Amino acid sequence: MDMTIGKFAKAGNVGVETIRFYQRRGLLPTPRGHEGVRRYDGENLRRLKFIRQAQSAGFTLEEIKQLLDLDSGEDRESARRLARARLEALTVRIAELEEARRSLEKLVGECASGKTGPCPILHSFGV
Repeated sequence: MDMTIGKFAKAGNVGVETIRFYQRRGLLPTPRGHEGVRRYDGENLRRLKFIRQAQSAGFTLEEIKQLLDLDSGEDRESARRLARARLEALTVRIAELEEARRSLEKLVGECASGKTGPCPILHSFGV
C-alpha cells in the first residue's frame, strides 16, 4: 500500500492539514519524498488510526505521543499507568453523562404533551 498524502488522509478519514499537524507534533513521521512525492504505507495508516482512536478515548495528543513512544519499548508500567488514568477519567465522564441522561428523561416526562403550565426545566436538572 503506497499512498500520496491525499489518499493517506482519505484512508484515515482526516484532512491533509490534520496529517501535517500530526507530523509537526511528532505523532506521524514525514516520509522521504520519491521524485518529489511523499508516500505513506500501511504502517503509517495503522499509526494514524491509532491516533484517532486514542483521541476518541479522550487521550491528549501529548499522551498519545507518549503511548506511541512506549509502543516500541518494554515499559509496560508506563503504558498501563496512562491507560489506567484515562479509564478512571472515562468512568467519571460516563457517570456524568448517565446523570445528564436521567435529567433529560425526567425533562421529557415533565414536559409531556397534554400537561399544562410551564415546563420545569431547571427542576428537571436538579437545580
